[in-house]
Amino acid sequence: MGGIVLGILAWQEGGDAVAELLAVGVVGLGSLAYWLLRRKRGEKPMLLDPELFRSKMFRFGISGQMLQQIALGGAMIALPIFLQMVLEYNAMETGLTLAPLSLTMFGVAVLAGKRSGSRRPSTIIRAGFALLSTGMVLLIAIVPRADSGWYLVVPLLIAGAGLGMLVSQLNNYTLSPISDERVSEAAGVNSAGGSFGLSFGLAFAGAIMLATLSITFTDMAQNSTALTPAEQEQVATALEEDAQVMSNTQLEEQLDGQPQDVQDEIVRINTEARPFALQVALLVPLVAALLGLVTSLRMMRLPDPTPSSSAEGMVLG
Repeated sequence: MGGIVLGILAWQEGGDAVAELLAVGVVGLGSLAYWLLRRKRGEKPMLLDPELFRSKMFRFGISGQMLQQIALGGAMIALPIFLQMVLEYNAMETGLTLAPLSLTMFGVAVLAGKRSGSRRPSTIIRAGFALLSTGMVLLIAIVPRADSGWYLVVPLLIAGAGLGMLVSQLNNYTLSPISDERVSEAAGVNSAGGSFGLSFGLAFAGAIMLATLSITFTDMAQNSTALTPAEQEQVATALEEDAQVMSNTQLEEQLDGQPQDVQDEIVRINTEARPFALQVALLVPLVAALLGLVTSLRMMRLPDPTPSSSAEGMVLG
């Protein structure tokens, strides 16, 4: 898992060992699976029992948990950057703007856990992914037009409600089919899958955002009539070496000393390129939410899980 996440981070930073790190991650995961199956056949002690994954309910639950965390991680890298680099909010203003997401997530999780009643867990999970998808679609539509964090309140409330529903159900759904002697082992796998999803979402959304910014900025600079070929080449080289999302204020400070028409043109390109890059980054949580919705539809075909007393109180670490 670490190899895959580090590979994405190396790609984000323009490193040279991207393929090698990704290969290490894939080979490592494959080798672990092979080692576990081999020890299982030899009836030797195992780090974890591969039989856990024979349960469809467990597999779907793990997948839903990981997709939920990918969506959360992707949103938590894209939205703060939008608020700080585009709207130029400080850390306090950014935190307050994102508060509807976390507060709604917490409140809905508590309410859904206590008042789910006779509703099927898979139905609540489906509704959670549907709300999360809706919130992400609205955010993608609003990002280029928003000049204040107030525009994000309704989408954040919707996405937070969806995440709250997922948090209230996924853990128990995943662990319910597991026997009492294996539930701690299963909870560890569940936690590892969620942690990987969060790390992957953060790394992948960030990498996609910077790659999109670099490509878009370079393309717009090359098509600009206000920049000379030498200036266009300088922009492309700078982005290739160190692409980063910058506020217009930061960019103007770096451009100090350049001709005013060059400053104005590069600031204009930056203003237009950033929202598109952030929209593309938000596709990561949207795709994760949609895949979670598909997974929840498959959950609907399975019988309702039997509540597990051993699983109660275990939460994702």
